[in-house]
Amino acid sequence: MIAAGRFHAYGPSHWAALGLFAIGCAVLVALGRAQRTPGTEPGSGEQAKGFGRAYALAVLFVMIGTQAHALLPREWDLGGSLPLQLCDVAWLTAAGALWTFRRRWYALTYYWGLTLSVQGLLTPALDGGDYPDIDYLAFWGMHLVIVWAAVYLTWGLGMRPDWRCYRFAVAVTVAWAAGTFAFNEIAGTNYGYLNDKPVTGSVLDLLGPWPWYVLAEVVIILAGWALITWPWTRVRRDRAAG
Repeated sequence: MIAAGRFHAYGPSHWAALGLFAIGCAVLVALGRAQRTPGTEPGSGEQAKGFGRAYALAVLFVMIGTQAHALLPREWDLGGSLPLQLCDVAWLTAAGALWTFRRRWYALTYYWGLTLSVQGLLTPALDGGDYPDIDYLAFWGMHLVIVWAAVYLTWGLGMRPDWRCYRFAVAVTVAWAAGTFAFNEIAGTNYGYLNDKPVTGSVLDLLGPWPWYVLAEVVIILAGWALITWPWTRVRRDRAAG
């Protein structure tokens, strides 16, 4: 049995995870493009449906297992075991998008996966064991499958967000934040880092103290999501005009 040390950002295990992430993106984009059926909606082909459902089942199998592990009596921690982090919701939406190819599932996967989950890859708030510790595997497994799903659906199969997707994602995220903040206040927890910054270093350290960093996050997210929506809507307008 390999003994796991403490995880350190941008140590060997972090770079290995980022390398795996890049390889997975390249493979999934190529695979998704090979599964496209010209003249049809993304995900309508039999190959895409079969792969999407297999991917969704794999996500559910892995993540339900890691969630069940976090709920074991010896692992239980009120501040970390409940599935209240946004990524705990995002892997469910990723599985839903892969299984159904419906736009609302896709919208949440796109916006959460390509911004908030990517932030987790670049500045991991992982205050636990290094590879092969279960916390390491669970953290990277969850973040990778979410972002990979968004990449596969967007640049592989060709699904695209629009302003309706943007508004829906903003509304759902606000509802999640309000409910999670209220729970944190009652239970004395810090899910979503809505009530305090993570103990490990993160990009939030650049945004000032609470509550200013939360307000700054809101502005950055709204602007960032608009920026990753606008190019796709512009391309559609240009094609329609042409």
